[in-house]
Amino acid sequence: MVRAQSWVMTKHFDGFPKKSDFGLKVEELPEPKDGEVLLEAEFLSVDPYMRSFSKTHMKEGDVMIGGQVAKVIQSRNPAFPVGSHVVSNSGWRTHTISDGTGLTPILPEWPKDVSLSLALGAIGMPGLTAVYGIEEVLGLQKGETLLVNAAAGAVGSVVGQIAKIKGCKVVGSAGTDAQVAYLRELGFDEVFNYKTVGSLEEALRKASPEGYDCFFENVGGSFSTVALQQMKNFGRIAVCGSISVYNDSTPQTGPYPHLTMILKQLKMEGFMQSRWEHKHPETLKRLLAWVKEGKLHYREHVTKGFENMPAAFMGMLQGENIGKAVVAV
Repeated sequence: MVRAQSWVMTKHFDGFPKKSDFGLKVEELPEPKDGEVLLEAEFLSVDPYMRSFSKTHMKEGDVMIGGQVAKVIQSRNPAFPVGSHVVSNSGWRTHTISDGTGLTPILPEWPKDVSLSLALGAIGMPGLTAVYGIEEVLGLQKGETLLVNAAAGAVGSVVGQIAKIKGCKVVGSAGTDAQVAYLRELGFDEVFNYKTVGSLEEALRKASPEGYDCFFENVGGSFSTVALQQMKNFGRIAVCGSISVYNDSTPQTGPYPHLTMILKQLKMEGFMQSRWEHKHPETLKRLLAWVKEGKLHYREHVTKGFENMPAAFMGMLQGENIGKAVVAV
């Protein structure tokens, strides 16, 4: 018998999440049956989508959703031997009984000097999101100019680097001077702190006077309204996130983009990485190769202790992280 802990959402978030919205649950797990494995979490992910999905994919009392890197500590499934590591969507749990469905083994060629936590970041869901947004949605071409907001986050920081690998000009927006400095280290062509510029419109125009071919959208809200005005004719927008509205109790209204989209003949498409799940194995190998070659750099914001999951989640929503936010158990 294993003592397992999990964090549950005790009540739906009203505005920004509060500590009192979470509850810690403890239970004893039985021994694995034939075909099952017992997983022990080593790293857990906190991501913006958890805030928006909590409204649509969860009910009060549910374990918080999310991915983790876990070690197989007991196995009655030959596909997952004891000691092996997997990526699992087990949520905020220390231990999980699984029949193997949905478990993704860590790539066998994973370097020993690269933390397995990257399977939740640059070589995981955020990295996949960056690749598919750039290649499948935007169709980004060499020589084009890309704008990405929330650029110092788990997805945005990978987006900008892949665009540079493809020979593009990259403009990034972030919310702290430390994040801006990090983006410069990564090789972004133009970066700015959207909180301190006098005018977002002027900052975008100064960074790329000729406008933008592509926009990788992570923020939504008023930033999006201003950015669409700066798109070139026939520009493409990949809508990955809208973190500026996730914590709103009252939905934001207007201005609306339709006239701008018509006059500039823009193409805007929302997406999730799961659409291209059939490409994941090949794409993860590409991401790992870029890391090995020194073309894709990463930084992590690591919080230690399973007991700090809610604090790590709320800190990430407030933009405290540079790169991927993870919790080390």
